Amino acid sequence: MTAQTARANPRRGRKLQTALTRNPELIQAAQRLRYRVFSEEYGSDLGATTPGIDADAFDDVCEHLIVTDSDSGELVATTRILHESETSAVGGFYSSGEFDLSALHLLPGSVAELGRTCVHPDYRNGGTIALLWAAVAEYLNQRKVDYLIGCASISMADGGTKAWRIARHLQNEYLSAPQFRVTPRRALPHLTQSEHEQSDDVPALIRAYMRLGAKVCGEPCWDPEFRCADLLVLLEVSNLTARYGRHFMGRNA
Repeated sequence: MTAQTARANPRRGRKLQTALTRNPELIQAAQRLRYRVFSEEYGSDLGATTPGIDADAFDDVCEHLIVTDSDSGELVATTRILHESETSAVGGFYSSGEFDLSALHLLPGSVAELGRTCVHPDYRNGGTIALLWAAVAEYLNQRKVDYLIGCASISMADGGTKAWRIARHLQNEYLSAPQFRVTPRRALPHLTQSEHEQSDDVPALIRAYMRLGAKVCGEPCWDPEFRCADLLVLLEVSNLTARYGRHFMGRNA
């Protein structure tokens, strides 16, 4: 199934379009982009069983959102979405392997998980990310999702100093209410950091989550396969900020 959802021109000379798909060829193109981006940024082979392909069992049950450059045909951004109604085939959400999600199972309403989000380095700009989020918002609206969760990753290439600095900054500024807190299954080893350190290098995708109104649900988890630190973030769809709610969902937020 492939359904075009939006078009935009974030950079001069580039026309981008989004699609929600289960097409095996498009999914493999997304997996190749994921491998390129994640292996370069996290310095890991991702445990890949096929060279150059980042794939796991969740890919078979998720819907894959892709952004394609209409002029070149190149796939330049992707994410995947798993609705709670489709988790039985894989034993739960991907993030349940990293965090104890018991608290979130008590939430009223429906939950979906966003994962493996990445953007080609040449297309990392506000327009591309906004287009990607517009398509995500359309999905949330159509499927009547109440809560969106996902793992926000931070590279540990420097041994963890940057990850802890960013994690602490996000916890100080965007910590969730107690009822949304989760516990990491592999706690990230603590490093001594100044509470007043500035963190100006928050990854662009995480900044986008926070602008949309997402919250950090507690302490970070260590992901040894990806060599990164993960924070569980949660977005209450009804609480999208006014600016993004109107822009993405056509609602008076």
